[in-house]
Amino acid sequence: MRSLRSHQSELLAIVQAIAAGEAGGLRDVLAAVTPGGGKSLLPVLAANALIGAGLCERVCWVVPRDSLRLQAEEAFADPAWRTALGHDLSVRAADNSPGDPCRGLAGYVTTYQGIAAAPDLHLAAFRRHRYLLVVDEVHHLPALAEADAAGGHDAASDAAAWSAPIEPLLSLASVRLLLSGTLERADGRRILWLPYRRAAGGKQEVDLAAPGWAVVGYSRARALAERAVLPVSFGALDGEAAWLGPEPEGGGERPRLGPHRLRAPAPHEATRPALFTALRTGFAEGLLRRAFLATRSLRAERRSALGAAPGETPRGLGKLLVVAPDQREARRYLDLLRNWVPPGQAGSTALAVSDEPGAQETLAAFRLTAEPSILVTVAMAYEGLDAPEVAVVAALTHIRSRPWLEQMVARATRVDPRAGPYESQRALVFHPDDPLFARFRWRMEREQGTRAKPDRRPPRQPTLALPDWLEDELAEARERQGIIPLESNALTLRLSTLRPGPDLAAGLAAARTPEEEQADLLTPSRAERQLRHQLGDLVAAQAVEDSAEGLSGAIPRGASLYHAYNAALKRVLGKGRGEMSVEELEAARAWLGRNRLREHLHLLEGDHRFGWAARQRRDWRPPVGRRVAQ
Repeated sequence: MRSLRSHQSELLAIVQAIAAGEAGGLRDVLAAVTPGGGKSLLPVLAANALIGAGLCERVCWVVPRDSLRLQAEEAFADPAWRTALGHDLSVRAADNSPGDPCRGLAGYVTTYQGIAAAPDLHLAAFRRHRYLLVVDEVHHLPALAEADAAGGHDAASDAAAWSAPIEPLLSLASVRLLLSGTLERADGRRILWLPYRRAAGGKQEVDLAAPGWAVVGYSRARALAERAVLPVSFGALDGEAAWLGPEPEGGGERPRLGPHRLRAPAPHEATRPALFTALRTGFAEGLLRRAFLATRSLRAERRSALGAAPGETPRGLGKLLVVAPDQREARRYLDLLRNWVPPGQAGSTALAVSDEPGAQETLAAFRLTAEPSILVTVAMAYEGLDAPEVAVVAALTHIRSRPWLEQMVARATRVDPRAGPYESQRALVFHPDDPLFARFRWRMEREQGTRAKPDRRPPRQPTLALPDWLEDELAEARERQGIIPLESNALTLRLSTLRPGPDLAAGLAAARTPEEEQADLLTPSRAERQLRHQLGDLVAAQAVEDSAEGLSGAIPRGASLYHAYNAALKRVLGKGRGEMSVEELEAARAWLGRNRLREHLHLLEGDHRFGWAARQRRDWRPPVGRRVAQ
């Protein structure tokens, strides 16, 4: 039996009070949960209580990326939690197909981009039913007033294109659950919908005591005390880099700069160019090699502890996540890794970037199967990726935004129930030993109680011409234009472990039992895909059988029998397969088992839509330059 963590119990008590009418006018809940602390169960708890009480009829869970839709769907389908909580709610990972996005289920999961692309579809759903609206990683959404006032075209204005269509849904929702791992935006602007107040010095901060709001907090220190996350060991690799600077204004050769050390007491004008160069030259290979060898050593230790037979690849051995600065470097890193893995194990490495075909399937395989054990990405997997087997991270990224780094590190701090006792697990993060990353580590140590002297301060950072968040966004583009990387090399490696401080010792006394094995889940969207494929196979089988009998001559010129049968099936059923619920798809499959589509071709007579489609297929020719050689 799984047990709830403290923040999950607090959230459950709040929504139960709302459902029972004991919370007054409270309808907004903010859950600020440390990355890796387990936010995914909170929407399940809230939906189960509020839908069960009749206060809400459905749940809509909005996530920042498409790769997170299936994970959200799996949270509701998890068999262990369904048993522990006694719920039978199912949600589907929806696209923007016309009709009911829930398809008769208890709710649906969509993305910021999905709502922005079809706002009327989602507004119509919210006007038909009382919704619990869950907005995941709400800090990505800027308040509209500030984004409008800023004007121009920047990251905040792009994000405001998501805020605008989501704000009406927030207004219409019966109850709102907003989730985040941080209560601040990198650009300093307000977060959509959250209440604010003026703090000391005139700074704006989230008002955690605002009327009508309930706040659930779960810090890293608290998560460590409950053994919800792992302590982190950092491998800080120093190095030196040299590059060609910008061309002189009067012309002439570019000056050679460096070698400059990465490690320094404080950031200076050479910090970012040196980091930019290091990530694209020999230093990156040195750091990546250390992360690869550490992963291989860890997997060998765990394989021995698990008693795995030669050639067997059980779950729980540990995986490596490589975060690259851009897609070009990600592909270069992948080539290096494939040269290092033993022959016959090419399938153990994979790439997931936005331009790579099948990137979402690669992410799913990395999460749910034993292989691949090494994943190279840029940003697709840094936030929200629920892959407890990640034990090592190679942080080969130029970004130094604190929320971004916290999310990246959190990919390795999840407890893996298959990897043995909690005490034997740790997260290992290899990173360049630059002062910007050092400052982030100092803050992380302080927040989890590791620092013994509270008066210690991070390395002093001189005032920059631009704020950190804008510097991070512009650094790569600016430096790529201004400098030419020449060479770099790795020097010394410093290992240190961020473990709980003395104030957490009591909380670490009790061990947590490993969670139950996660079974392969047949979520609603997967069931829909399987049924749609089965219907396609059944239609194709009938078309092949009937074409052998010469029936293809009975359809319009230019149309194939398969397309004609698909069109006839759509006319019989009244809608396309993409619009059907699981129950409707199952009914269509049963109908095809009893009927022959050739007996329904008369439904296409006079059908101008089908005739036009047939003409399009008949007249289609490959574009110039892409025609198949005869």
